[in-house]
Amino acid sequence: MTARPVDVAPTGRIRFPDSGLGRGWEASAVIVLTALLLIFGLVSLYNASSILAMEQELADTYYVSRQALGVVIGVVLMTVCAFIPYSVWSRLSWPLLLISVGSLVLLVLPWTESIAPSINGSRRWLRIGVTVQPSEFAKIAIVVWTAGMAVKKASQFRSLRRGLAPFLVAWTLLVLPVALEPDLSTALLIGSLGLIIVFSAGARISHFIFLGLVLAPIIYSQLVGVGFRLERLLAWLNPASDPAGAGFQVRQSLIALGSGGVTGVGIGQGRQRFGFLPEAHNDFIFSMIGEQWGLIGVLILLMMYVALVLVGFRIASRAPDLFGELLALGFTSLIALQALVHMAVGFGLVPTTGLALPLISYGRSNLIVTLVSLGILMSVARVAPGIKAARA
Repeated sequence: MTARPVDVAPTGRIRFPDSGLGRGWEASAVIVLTALLLIFGLVSLYNASSILAMEQELADTYYVSRQALGVVIGVVLMTVCAFIPYSVWSRLSWPLLLISVGSLVLLVLPWTESIAPSINGSRRWLRIGVTVQPSEFAKIAIVVWTAGMAVKKASQFRSLRRGLAPFLVAWTLLVLPVALEPDLSTALLIGSLGLIIVFSAGARISHFIFLGLVLAPIIYSQLVGVGFRLERLLAWLNPASDPAGAGFQVRQSLIALGSGGVTGVGIGQGRQRFGFLPEAHNDFIFSMIGEQWGLIGVLILLMMYVALVLVGFRIASRAPDLFGELLALGFTSLIALQALVHMAVGFGLVPTTGLALPLISYGRSNLIVTLVSLGILMSVARVAPGIKAARA
């Protein structure tokens, strides 16, 4: 009698199926997580914006339809970027920087208000046939330019003058006009992305301490010396101090999250969508999700972001060269920081800012920039891992 073969567990490394975008499963994971977040975002956006649209005598699908168009454009661009070799971005780093600086300067010039009007007290949008937000595209520019320069300057980071100083000049050209719009939160985000990349490339921590000491009084003066920022800061410290004024959004955000409970009040059933929470479809859409989907929905959303960020960092760690690693790290950090700050604002853990929740909040410029960033991330993932090039 022939003995029946015994099934044994496989030995060696488990191999995942080819994604069609290169070896490994990382690119497929990015696609799946991006699709889930986009679907979740469109559903949440409709629930948050339908009443607002009808109050403005628009169709209830007005905002979600515009966002869906942004999804189509963004997905096309993401696909194109995924199949462009990421090394191409190194050659585009200076043009991207110069175009971004030029468009940002247009926003703050006194004679350009016809194409850069003031909306809600700030000039953040260019109307040139289409409406775009240059500060969003500056996020791509700073990641690409800083990653490219960090590769060239990697051997000079021991020197402040030859290492970090050239970066500070270029960053200032991007950050200063954004701060003058005014949009301090985005300016700080852009600067943080640059710092994360050069730190990862080997910049000295003592230089960061020196830079922090120099910038601390400037940031402090912007927080306490500008009226509306001081009001937001005080409202963050004590939301009950001005419940009908600066603390109104924070208070309503906490009410929304608290009323959601564990399972939420139900899709399309939240009270905050009736105008109690201003900017519920963009700056505070996380609070709307918490109200309608509850703790379970919040945890599912959080897990999707954590998974996407972990995959991004894995792509960075397996990139074949320093430029690819820094690109993946920078764009992953962009998504992680925006999601983290947006959620923290909803919980009242940080002062109110205008940072969007990636792939969820209303805003086509931010949506397209996020999808392009994910496309570049997939471009890095396409290259066969495990073949590290020599680094300067």
